[in-house]
Amino acid sequence: MLLEALSSAILGLALAWAAYHRLSHRLPAPALVLPTGVAGALFGAFVMNTALDGNLLTILIGAVIVSVASLSLLLRPAGRLRRHSATA
Repeated sequence: MLLEALSSAILGLALAWAAYHRLSHRLPAPALVLPTGVAGALFGAFVMNTALDGNLLTILIGAVIVSVASLSLLLRPAGRLRRHSATA
């Protein structure tokens, strides 16, 4: 259990760092991005361990899926939103 939690936390931190490094212009401060990646990975590992009681690989796959989904919620639009008036 400890190995699964530690592995998923490290994986979530690596995913969050890579996302911030690649998409820093679309993400908030790293003080929010890094813990979100770790928390998402830990939650994903918990859900996969509870639901499937699987091996380490399936638990880490679940950790990656939930971590990426959590990080995607932090993304902002790339450009400015175009707003048209009702009369245009």
